[in-house]
Amino acid sequence: MLAAWLRRARERSNVPPLNREISNVLYRLLLPILLFAGPFCLALGLTLPLVRFEKLYFFEETPSLLQIIWTLGQDGNTMLAVLVALFSAIFPVAKLLTVLFEAASKPDREKSGPAFLRGLFPLLSKWSMMDVMLVALVIVAAKTSGVADAFTQPGLWFYAASALAVTLSHFLVQKRR
Repeated sequence: MLAAWLRRARERSNVPPLNREISNVLYRLLLPILLFAGPFCLALGLTLPLVRFEKLYFFEETPSLLQIIWTLGQDGNTMLAVLVALFSAIFPVAKLLTVLFEAASKPDREKSGPAFLRGLFPLLSKWSMMDVMLVALVIVAAKTSGVADAFTQPGLWFYAASALAVTLSHFLVQKRR
């Protein structure tokens, strides 16, 4: 999605495409950093607290994404726990593995790799920032209802950084092809 937007923006403007040497330097320097940052930030995003709820000045909760999934399963909301786990943990890991596979494959001008993997990334990309949006909605709902004060925690920012790092690394890998 980001790649398509950037391509359309470049086509609308009359700016010439990046010099091949500059794009090679960007590819060689930035891609390894992004490929490392993606899994690192995803692991932190899944395990660190996403949000802090404060109730009555004394009670506070700071659940992580994995704790939320576990609590949903323990409370009998198995189907909801499975859906949250699927969209919050399994899809981002699959997206990350797809980008790592693409980055490890040989660069060529033809589409390489199985068609299954080429079609998987666009499907998974549509869900990458959904959790960040849902947590933001929960924070707004908690603040406006007056039930609790809610504050973002580092887990949410690491989760969002992971989604952005994987999307940018996919863009760089696609530019190489």
